[in-house]
Amino acid sequence: MEIIKNDDHRGTKFIKRIIVVSLSAIVMAFNIQSFVHTGGLFPGGINGLTLLLQRVGDEYFGTQIPYTLLYVPLNLIPIFVGVKYVGRNFTVFSLYQIVLTSILTDLIPEIAITYDELLVGIFGGMVNGFSITLCLFVGASSGGMDFVSVYLSERRGLDSWNFILAGNICVLVAAGLLFGFDKALYSIIFQFSSTQVIHNLYRRYTKHTLLVITELPDAVYARIKTITRHDATLFKGEGMFERQERSMVYSVIAGDELGKVMRAIKSVDPRAFVNVVRTEQVDGTFYKRPME
Repeated sequence: MEIIKNDDHRGTKFIKRIIVVSLSAIVMAFNIQSFVHTGGLFPGGINGLTLLLQRVGDEYFGTQIPYTLLYVPLNLIPIFVGVKYVGRNFTVFSLYQIVLTSILTDLIPEIAITYDELLVGIFGGMVNGFSITLCLFVGASSGGMDFVSVYLSERRGLDSWNFILAGNICVLVAAGLLFGFDKALYSIIFQFSSTQVIHNLYRRYTKHTLLVITELPDAVYARIKTITRHDATLFKGEGMFERQERSMVYSVIAGDELGKVMRAIKSVDPRAFVNVVRTEQVDGTFYKRPME
């Protein structure tokens, strides 16, 4: 019976990942054929490099190169990084997203939503960031520099999306030299908007310190340990107002675990006082859930 339940769970999870990754590919392809093409932008990374090469072929050689013909081969090196350092399932679903996005981008006609380049840069970037975040939520990526970012975050413990933003500027500088820096500057706005959406929605690589003053420290610790597999430290002190002994549970958890842990703490001790502090850096052993 337990084996059947596990198989059902894996099957449900697989279907969920397929649906979410497919939705991400649809959103990304639509974004490319609407905001990106309307504004003549270059989003950065492999996506931006593909669009840059397409435009070079069109304007300098009079050749229209299909998006798929460039985007998939350019992702081969990042895919190798994913297989070797991140995870097989993560890479397989990412490859599915890459191929589906490429095909849909070639099939969907160009759609102009607005011609205002500032609006294109801001909202196109937000849609792009949302599409990437959808993938990350279910253990996949949209390919390209996302693989590198996940690799740096997993191996170095860095919230590296802002570093990727800096790297993408290289593509934008090349685009600026070839086609004018006005498009490159709007593309930086696009990339910045995208990065900030990811940074705010996807919390796996952020960390939070919990300071929990509770009368049920063992129960609170048990819930933290079960949900996150992180340990905790118990401090004994004295409440200044009532002059009674108090227990404080100290633990550091990943940002995407915070909501679940807070609900669990309140379920075992509704009177618990919880202080959550954003943690900039952790030096030492810190458990990370593996990328599947």
